[in-house]
Amino acid sequence: MAGVLKLEIAETVEELKTLLAKQTTARGRERIQALYLLKIGQVKTLKELGILLGRDTATIYRWFQKYKADGLQGMLAVKKGQGRKPAIPKPVMERLKERLQEPDSFNSYSEVRTWLKKEFGIEASYKVVHEAVRYKLKLKLKSSKKKRNKKNK
Repeated sequence: MAGVLKLEIAETVEELKTLLAKQTTARGRERIQALYLLKIGQVKTLKELGILLGRDTATIYRWFQKYKADGLQGMLAVKKGQGRKPAIPKPVMERLKERLQEPDSFNSYSEVRTWLKKEFGIEASYKVVHEAVRYKLKLKLKSSKKKRNKKNK
């Protein structure tokens, strides 16, 4: 019969049923359900499975190709995005931390910005520098302001 899906599913019906119950994400549940429905014989073609799950046949085909290549774990794996690169790279952050621990270090975040520009060619905003020093490195700049002494009456 044309369009019949030929996929060898290594897991048993019982294993798929328990995996289906253990899934915490809709994404994983949907993919295990596709394998389960195919394994129990409720659907025979990608088109039937697509209609039942509300997914395009190309999407389901892609899931099954991943299953064939990498197995169940590969099909359920979630890709992690690269994310944005930090404005101040790790080696520069380490050098900044060393420099901030020196006795005559910076008095202001503007001085840190100037140093980053001069030494590493990094143009970081005031906000980025402040967050890096204060929250990532958990350091405070040496304040040049003199504290007022309260006069005793």
